[in-house]
Amino acid sequence: MPDTVSELDARKIPHQQRHETIFRTYDNLKVGESFILINDHDPKPLRYQMAAVLQGDKFSWEYLEEGPNVWKVQIGKNS
Repeated sequence: MPDTVSELDARKIPHQQRHETIFRTYDNLKVGESFILINDHDPKPLRYQMAAVLQGDKFSWEYLEEGPNVWKVQIGKNS
């Protein structure tokens, strides 16, 4: 499991800026690092977007908590 460097609470980010902020947080990671995304709903659409943009297995995705009110996902940078 990658080293966790921070938590990002998407609930505090304006909706129109969430994905941009999450991608910027991911881009700032070093290989082998990760962050924990906290959200008020399942961020599955984000996972699909990351897979389409990043292609391959450049990131890891592990649910740490799955609702119903809070979702936590550890997102890591593999390469």
